[in-house]
Amino acid sequence: MTMSGTAGSVDAQLAALYLRVLGGDLGAAQLWFDQRVLDRYRARPGWRVMRTNTVGRVRSPEGWQLDFGIADDDQLVHTSVADLSQRLPAGERQHWAQHLAAQPVSRNYLSIRMAPGSCFDDGDLRDYVVAPVAQGD
Repeated sequence: MTMSGTAGSVDAQLAALYLRVLGGDLGAAQLWFDQRVLDRYRARPGWRVMRTNTVGRVRSPEGWQLDFGIADDDQLVHTSVADLSQRLPAGERQHWAQHLAAQPVSRNYLSIRMAPGSCFDDGDLRDYVVAPVAQGD
């Protein structure tokens, strides 16, 4: 943690991007996928998956294309929510969703958000207190 209480490992460019997202540019939010999402396109005739060191593109013979970033030693690709919703055909979305690389989530929270008004027995309500992390010598 830094003096301000923020995590010291937060990438400044990613923080700036998400400040834009929090300011209302929701389409700029990034989603990450296992790079194997691209295997489907590499195997199809007429398709092209190309890249530079850190940026790539998948291009279909039908004319649609999707640009993506390459991260984590080539293990992850990421792209914006806007590009996924506007450029990725509906028939391809399930495939990409199956390769989503996401952080752990609260299944109950997601269920409540997806079905407003839902009620779950999730234990007693209490203050959120986290034990302090021991500092190194």
